[in-house]
Amino acid sequence: MTGQPLPGFRDFFPPEHSALRSIFEAWREASRRSGFSEYEGPELESLELYTEKSGDEIVAQLYHFKDKGDREVALRPEMTPTFARMVASQHRNYRKPIKWFSVPRLFRYERPQRGRHREHYQWNCDMVGEKSVAAEAELIATLCLGLSLLGLGANDVVVKVSDRSWWDAFLAKHGVEEKDKPGVLRTLDKLEGSTPEQRKDKLGKLAGFVEEAWQGQGADSEALKAVHQGVKDLGYGGWCETDLRVVRGLAYYTGVVFEVHDRAGKLRAVAGGGRYDDLLKKLGGEDLPAVGFGMGDAVLAELLKEKKVLLEKKGGAEIFVVAEKAEKSLALALVGQMRRNGWSVDYDPGAGKWGKQLEVAEAKGARWGLLVGRESAEGRLGLKELATRKQLEIRWSRAADENICLEPNPGEWAKVVG
Repeated sequence: MTGQPLPGFRDFFPPEHSALRSIFEAWREASRRSGFSEYEGPELESLELYTEKSGDEIVAQLYHFKDKGDREVALRPEMTPTFARMVASQHRNYRKPIKWFSVPRLFRYERPQRGRHREHYQWNCDMVGEKSVAAEAELIATLCLGLSLLGLGANDVVVKVSDRSWWDAFLAKHGVEEKDKPGVLRTLDKLEGSTPEQRKDKLGKLAGFVEEAWQGQGADSEALKAVHQGVKDLGYGGWCETDLRVVRGLAYYTGVVFEVHDRAGKLRAVAGGGRYDDLLKKLGGEDLPAVGFGMGDAVLAELLKEKKVLLEKKGGAEIFVVAEKAEKSLALALVGQMRRNGWSVDYDPGAGKWGKQLEVAEAKGARWGLLVGRESAEGRLGLKELATRKQLEIRWSRAADENICLEPNPGEWAKVVG
């Protein structure tokens, strides 16, 4: 045993996992507020789902193998193909537009670096059945809401919006054949931070025309204008700008695409997405329009560190019952009942010395120590706020149905002690 996870994989100890849960909570809350329903799919899929639908770049990064049934399978590297497969099979059972989200764990065999691992969690939101770019505006606004719930704003991040259909027309205008477009688009996607000389080397005669487009000499598409207006109407106009350098490398995008970047430009894209109207049809389903995005936890966590945004690290129980050995039966009854009533409660199963139990309570991050001593025979318990050392007495009694009544109850302790 090495004591370390595999390269590119992560251990989440309780404090780190608590911070990760805070990210998940923001993602789920933004999705809920925007009317998205949560779904999940399998982590293992048929290899064919990716080899035919996502393009060569994804395929080269797959964890794939033959299972015991001699099937070619792969750990999912992204969620969109699974989502599209699920919607294609069941869309008739749902009113359009379908608005679903998920927080899957994904796997890609990439070179580990800052903000990039071989496994990560991702917030995926997708909308199916809406042809207008109101869908893109809705997705971008939901994305911005999720970032704002984590304490980020338009001064911290920017949503860069582009249009793959504009690029398709651009490439056709300059003589690029249809079969060569995916390769050129992947090249464009990888040119961020490159020099003019490097771009000329990669793009050849296209380089000059691309430079002009990047400098804003090409007019915005009508789709982009409509997206900007929709995002503005939803209250996030200051978060977005047109940037034709964004093309997104995956093969299935067909229209407006977008990425979230930190304003300082220190990190890779925080999120990305766009319209993929042909994917459902390619999977044997009906021809339904679709838009979606994905936001990974790894780059987002780096951005939150850069911005010194401290996520709440919730760990352990809020209440810790400290008891003398002679009062262990009452202490356990209190623990069980408070848990059934919805409170987070812990105790020392070994019932060690009083002081040691308090040390354990503080070390585990409990807010309250409920002290069960000899005074409990007289209907009295001690209540201690561990951080402030404030302490007072509360009353307890047992009702006819054997339930224990605390006066005041845990929901009122902060008012009483404060």
